[in-house]
Amino acid sequence: MNKNIIITIDRQYGSGGRKIGEKLADKLGVAFYDRALLKRAAEESGLHEDMFKNAEKRATNLFALSLSSSPYTLSIDDEIFIAQSKTIKKVAEEGNCVIVGACADYVLKDYPNCINVFIHADIEKRKLRAINEYNMPEENIEKTITKLDKCRSTYYVHYTDNKWGKAQNYDITLDSGIGIDNAVELIKMYVNMKNKK
Repeated sequence: MNKNIIITIDRQYGSGGRKIGEKLADKLGVAFYDRALLKRAAEESGLHEDMFKNAEKRATNLFALSLSSSPYTLSIDDEIFIAQSKTIKKVAEEGNCVIVGACADYVLKDYPNCINVFIHADIEKRKLRAINEYNMPEENIEKTITKLDKCRSTYYVHYTDNKWGKAQNYDITLDSGIGIDNAVELIKMYVNMKNKK
């Protein structure tokens, strides 16, 4: 790649977005950040890694998030978001990479060579992936997936003031029902076309 390209991937729960990001990074020969990003942000900020892991899950509704801080002090969730954002900007400056989640598309909105992707899929495919690949219990699986998506959406809206999953917020929105490898190839084609401009 000629330009410093950063690819951010946001995704519905169970859509395979993390796997797509990992395979894409491998195919492009670039760094991949998902859980490693949280670990690095924790190390650089001095905050415990578990706090980063659970930040999104704590975002059950906007009202609770808005009550968690005052105009004079930062909530722990705000501190986590700030620390995570600093780490995202650092890894983007270090070179080509794929970053999954963490509102990276918003954090890097001023980066000219940032390609933002949203991965979605049919609920039946997401249920199967959650059960077979993530080892989630089958009972109430659709309700669990819906709740996890709501947490991601609430977290995203709170910190970006944008709608999670809205097509206009991304360069590509992609249904992973075409298959993980096909999704990787489509994104790779887009990256190559963008890189030629």
